[in-house]
Amino acid sequence: MTQPVRIPADVDREDTVLANLTARQLLILAVAGILLYGAWSVTRAFVPLPVFLVPAIPLGAAAFLALGRRDGMPLDRLLVAALRQRMTPRHQVAAPEGIHPAPPWLTRQATEPEKPTGGVAPAALQLPAEGVSETGVIDLGTDGVAVVAVCSTVNFALRTPAEQDSLVAAFGRYLHSLTVPVQVLIRTQRLDLSAQIGELRRHAPSLPHPALEAAAREHADYLAQLDQSSDLLCRQVLLVLREPLGPGAPTDTSGGGSALAAFAHRRKAPSGSRVEDHAVRRAAEARLIRRIGEAVELLGPIGVVVTPLDAGQATAVLAASCNPDSLLPLTSALAGADDVITTAPTTAEEDWSGTRDTSPTWDQREARDTL
Repeated sequence: MTQPVRIPADVDREDTVLANLTARQLLILAVAGILLYGAWSVTRAFVPLPVFLVPAIPLGAAAFLALGRRDGMPLDRLLVAALRQRMTPRHQVAAPEGIHPAPPWLTRQATEPEKPTGGVAPAALQLPAEGVSETGVIDLGTDGVAVVAVCSTVNFALRTPAEQDSLVAAFGRYLHSLTVPVQVLIRTQRLDLSAQIGELRRHAPSLPHPALEAAAREHADYLAQLDQSSDLLCRQVLLVLREPLGPGAPTDTSGGGSALAAFAHRRKAPSGSRVEDHAVRRAAEARLIRRIGEAVELLGPIGVVVTPLDAGQATAVLAASCNPDSLLPLTSALAGADDVITTAPTTAEEDWSGTRDTSPTWDQREARDTL
């Protein structure tokens, strides 16, 4: 009979090895200590100790980086993140084909020479997702493929203790069935009620009774007032499943494999393998479909409905994640950055926006002035 194991609340906390220090902290302190001791052994015959301590201060700062923390993050990782952010170009544009100069027909239209802007040069934006297939599978390049599903919620507080225990047990069965990492993402976004308000006001005159029409208009006015007086938010629970391309690829850098192994696997993977080996990618997509089916079967009995997103919905979620504070709701109907925008053929009396031009023509104005 298996014995229950108590799991700490902070599952992302690193394991300690010695003296309440992690392996990473011990490695930083050991390297700094070896360098200091080696330098002191070489220079102690002709360099006084106070003089040696002056250049040794930067190496001694390694202990501060290894032991210090800020907002729950180690200082060494915070320093690496700061250096990476500093070295990243400030101006990035969506140009997968590369940055090209402006065409000659556009530069000839310039009336004044462009003033220098301090050497600002845009760089191509590199996103983890390279594309979304028609079935909603997200292509992550050499990192594999992923699929996103939206999950309904269950009111846990209103359940009885017995029902709460059954919910926890069912969710635990799903967690025990996992062999690779999953991500449960809770998104908070602004709620736009303009569509509901417009639909109420549009269908109110067609209601069979005047009282129903008045109630619909009153409810539309209430929603409009609520939208103007407060900042409405809504939450969305997403289940993200990722699958590597090969069975030998590392799936978990924190438990199943080391970060060095993951880096070595990425270096070994050739740049054109994801294009050439189509069978491996199809096999990864098949494993994703099986895993999403398992999530539907295991979470369905507790009232959590798991619905995979299609291509348009997955694209809208990725676009909203990259630009979360957009005033326009990101949907699949919006044109992409590389899409060619076309309009339906219009008559001569309609302008580019599709609205009819009711202003009199030149012939009509001349006839009116003559009369």
